[in-house]
Amino acid sequence: MAESRRHISQEELGKHNKRGDLWVSIQGKIYDVSDWAKDHPGGEPPLLNLSGQDATDAFVAYHPGTAYQYLDKFFTGYYLQDYSVSEVSKDYRKLVSEFTQMGLFDKKGHVTLYTLTAIVMLFVVSVYGILCSDSMWVHLGCGALMGVLWIQSGWIGHDSGHYKVMSSTGFNRFAQVLSGNCLAGISIAWWKWNHNAHHIACNSLDFDPDLQHMPFFVVSSKFFNSLTSYFYDRKLNFDSATRFLVSYQHWSFYPVMCFARINLFAQSFMLLLSKRRVANRGQEVLGILVFWIWYPFLVSCLPNCSERIMFVIISFSVTGIQHVQFCLNHFSSNVYVGHPSGNEWCDKQTKGTLDITCPSWMDWFHGGLQFQIEHHLFPRLPRCQLRKVSPMVQELCKKHNLPYNSASFWKANEMTIGTLRTAALQARDLANPVPKNMVWEAFNTHG
Repeated sequence: MAESRRHISQEELGKHNKRGDLWVSIQGKIYDVSDWAKDHPGGEPPLLNLSGQDATDAFVAYHPGTAYQYLDKFFTGYYLQDYSVSEVSKDYRKLVSEFTQMGLFDKKGHVTLYTLTAIVMLFVVSVYGILCSDSMWVHLGCGALMGVLWIQSGWIGHDSGHYKVMSSTGFNRFAQVLSGNCLAGISIAWWKWNHNAHHIACNSLDFDPDLQHMPFFVVSSKFFNSLTSYFYDRKLNFDSATRFLVSYQHWSFYPVMCFARINLFAQSFMLLLSKRRVANRGQEVLGILVFWIWYPFLVSCLPNCSERIMFVIISFSVTGIQHVQFCLNHFSSNVYVGHPSGNEWCDKQTKGTLDITCPSWMDWFHGGLQFQIEHHLFPRLPRCQLRKVSPMVQELCKKHNLPYNSASFWKANEMTIGTLRTAALQARDLANPVPKNMVWEAFNTHG
């Protein structure tokens, strides 16, 4: 007689949800990924966030069908008791299968070629303008072109972290380091670590790092309770200084975005200099060093200090458009506190994202983020396919009563500022006092 299957309850599975003891369920089979977490290409946070629960939809979203063959070595021999699949998950997985059969995950078009060509042209023109012209206006224009270059390199870095934008893994890695580390000075290892956590825990205030911008910004009054960040593993203290900054965040948003790149530089250095395990750390550090050689040298070629400062400010400010774009898709969307749920994949991804409506000829400007709902549901899908699948995603949302929110670029900005303003006014409410310092007292003294 064949041996009967061994089953465990959802309650028992839920106990295996911490470092060194990570179990997940994929299609009803239980896998122990405790030792694999440190080598997981997507980083440890996605496994930590989905441990102790069913992670099938997230696995389907992030892995091709060929990945199933590697699961056997992690199989515990247990099956999840009373495992069932919701109707929305059935239809979602059916769409993934249809897209696979249509070859959409493999058809990348020529987006990368066009983008790289544009980046080379922008770089050459910028360098030529600085070295061969004496005009201040040409130099400042070159600073703007440098900002556009960084935006376009950012789109390649983003895409290459989700799927192979090049013909092979090696070339894809080259594109990552070139576009991220060498050209932009931002560690692609940091970005993947951060961005994968964001996708899995989309708009969870305590698990999604893309919403944890204290002391400068908060998108919800729930941050006033000093939430603990499970990504940064520290408490986000809402003290008097933070209250002051947040109280004016709807005014400071765009100025801060002009220099948000400085934070990305800092985050990259902090990761690469930390004791945290970083794959290909040598490549990452070398790529960062390349940036910090060519960019300061280029700036030093400008004739005087004032032009150098203006060049840096302009290049940073133009790139700030991209940082604003990152915020528009999520700041005004639904947020929640708590652990992300693997069984609510479609629900959480659609509620936490906002599409930006635009004509197809503006797709280059948004880099795929205009189809944020589609991208979050199908992160491996090349950006040139997102517009094509949008009607099918809308149909899925309509059938299962899932939100499909979209707005124009200008309306999305208005919504984002509105969210920040609401939280700012709540922060000014002295009915919820926090310990005050002298700066707070000085700005809030009356009479």
